Amino acid sequence: MTFRRWSDRLYSARRIGDGSQVFNATGGTITEVGSYKIHTFTSSGTFSVTAGTKEIEYLIVGGGGGGGGYLGGGGGAGGFRTGTATLTAGDLSVVVGSGGAGGVGNNVGTSGGSSSFNGVTAAGGGGGGFSTTPGVNGGSGGGGGEYSAAGAGNTPSTSPSQGNSGGLGANQSNGGAGGGGGADSVGGTAIVSGAAGSGGAGKASSISGTSVTYAGGGGGANYSFAGGSGGAGGGGKCASGGGNATPVAPTAGTANTGGGGGGGTSPYSAQAGGSGIVIIRYIFQ
Repeated sequence: MTFRRWSDRLYSARRIGDGSQVFNATGGTITEVGSYKIHTFTSSGTFSVTAGTKEIEYLIVGGGGGGGGYLGGGGGAGGFRTGTATLTAGDLSVVVGSGGAGGVGNNVGTSGGSSSFNGVTAAGGGGGGFSTTPGVNGGSGGGGGEYSAAGAGNTPSTSPSQGNSGGLGANQSNGGAGGGGGADSVGGTAIVSGAAGSGGAGKASSISGTSVTYAGGGGGANYSFAGGSGGAGGGGKCASGGGNATPVAPTAGTANTGGGGGGGTSPYSAQAGGSGIVIIRYIFQ
């Protein structure tokens, strides 16, 4: 009978069928769903591969843009990136972008921060415009202010494209501002003497083990009529101002979705975009 040393058995247990070392990694909040191990980063950190080589999947969402100030457009959603990569031992920085602040008074919203992992970057969403000012380019573009006809020109300036353009403002009084662009659709255009533009819809991903929609655009503001709704995927709804029979306060983009913030109008201040997220998963069984 042949006996093997414990060290030989331990070494063998740390090998897999193709002769490579068993993959092991740390970082983020780690969960197991079925045959997948999932690392979720809701704030910046480090993904450390301590052993082995493995193909991984990733989702990277940038921070959402803040809504525009007075008569403001909705903030654009953060960029939405997915893909695969083969990783070996080493430390990789993970950056999770913050949501941009809402515009104050006659100011555009602040664009969201970029998220990144392993050389791939998802741009932050563009801030919403205000009054006569268009939104800002970004992962998805911010919506134009109420008197702006330039919101639809906010095609994302990133390559490859990570989202969609912000919507047009009504370009006259008794109109509204445009909605912020979302990962899956453009921001809504405001209707003259009607509702402001709603935020563009985000995209769904099941990388976390359940289907979650990310990167929805924020809704545009409207003083005299209804504000725009937030896009599916964490987009904030927008303000209906003091000239409306039922004023409604805007809301911020949802944290860790990259949703854009709702635009502002008197008497309500514009709201911030939601922070981004990075999720990494791989088969471990």
